[in-house]
Amino acid sequence: MLVSTIRKTIVPMVLTFILTIAGCASTKNVGPEDTLKDTSTLDAGATLRAANADAAWPASTWWRAYNDPQLDAWIARAQAGNPTLALAAARVREARSMAGVAQAALAPQVDGSLAINRQQWPENGYYGPGTYNNVNTWDNTAALQLSYNLDLWGRDGNAAERALDATHARAADARAAQLELEANVVRAYIGLSQGFALRDIAQSTLDQQQKIAARARRRLQGGIGTQLEVAQAEASLPDYERQVETYDEAIALARNQLAALAGAGPGAGDSITRPVLSLATPLGLPSALPAELIGRRPDVVAARWTVAAQARGIDVAKAQFYPNINLMASLTQMSAGGALLTFLTGNGGGWTAGPAVTLPIFEGGRLRSQLGAASAQYDQAVDHYNTTLVAALRDVADQVVRIKSLDRQLDASGRSVAAAQKSYRLADEGYRRGLTDYLNVLVAQTQLLRAQDGEARVRAERLAVYATFSAALGGGIDSSADSPADTQMKPAKHIGPFAEHKDASAGERSE
Repeated sequence: MLVSTIRKTIVPMVLTFILTIAGCASTKNVGPEDTLKDTSTLDAGATLRAANADAAWPASTWWRAYNDPQLDAWIARAQAGNPTLALAAARVREARSMAGVAQAALAPQVDGSLAINRQQWPENGYYGPGTYNNVNTWDNTAALQLSYNLDLWGRDGNAAERALDATHARAADARAAQLELEANVVRAYIGLSQGFALRDIAQSTLDQQQKIAARARRRLQGGIGTQLEVAQAEASLPDYERQVETYDEAIALARNQLAALAGAGPGAGDSITRPVLSLATPLGLPSALPAELIGRRPDVVAARWTVAAQARGIDVAKAQFYPNINLMASLTQMSAGGALLTFLTGNGGGWTAGPAVTLPIFEGGRLRSQLGAASAQYDQAVDHYNTTLVAALRDVADQVVRIKSLDRQLDASGRSVAAAQKSYRLADEGYRRGLTDYLNVLVAQTQLLRAQDGEARVRAERLAVYATFSAALGGGIDSSADSPADTQMKPAKHIGPFAEHKDASAGERSE
């Protein structure tokens, strides 16, 4: 009797222990291979080390530095109507909803069911004569089920955190899309301004050439000129007219581009008047680079949140190796026969309650493959973050180089225009007095046109580099408080105390 009792008690316990140990499948050291770059290990270079401690980061409305109300209004219109921003906002809403779905798994689940069936019993059939011979009855059942996952190893908790991290990443992506849109509108607007400036130069040159051609014809009529001078003066007129038409085309295309960026039809751009851009804001490089850059660039912030999300994905995959325990309970009420609502008042009720344990035993390597896939996805996110961080630093350094170069170019182009204007005045005056031939005027005019064209392009490029520079510094948004901590960007070393015991006994880590 005693042996039988021991057998009935010990054998189930041993079997349970064996099954539990078997269920704790080994990870076989499957884990991520890549590591995150530390900004302190990246050499900022002489360009970024020459930061101005007094220089401020861009404001969130950095484009107002151009002092053009029409530009301010057009950016507001683009922010409200651009379909790309609407798409980004929809993705944020989707991610937020999916995070809600994941978080719901942490809460107790209550489900109800109700089945109402009307049954016709056969006459003199299988059941024979009796109470249910050739009668109709109600066979109804109502049930209420309660389940609660204890989530001992953090599978559902990490899944919820992963979904929330993905939501943060989507929000940062939306901010990156908005910043890109703002910069694109500013650049297109500057392109429009440049088109007007270059058209003015081309039109002024055309007017000058028409005057020179008229003068050449008068000289010919007065007997002091030649047909060659007239032909030379008139030969360049069509080319100057073509240049004017080219810049008219550029202006129209820039208006169409601005209309498209605002999510409107081409007709919306017809109302855009000539820009009145001015930029007196100094383009200084703020200090604390590159450390603060990771909290200000939305693309870097999005990459960090993606790494954090994939780290939680590894934790979810690890938790699959261990037993899962659900607390289950149910209430049922049923009746067979009687009236429609008899089951609500009858004595056919019952209940159940207790834990439900599931654990992996033989899964053919599925769990290790899932962990391997999660680890590879983490490595991809890490590589993307490292690439984004390096590219961000390069972007800032490139814009600083361009700013310094354009300042020097603007000074040189100004001196070039002044010299060309002086040369043209002397050549024109000499030709008007008959002291030189037209060839000198043509050469001087070509030099002046080239110098004015170059200066206009440098001025426009300097206006554009402010937009690119502001975007490279994050567009005035400080997201450092919304960026994940370094510890959040790494998978957990273990999942709960049971995993610690397993790792210690097996002498292996999942990472």
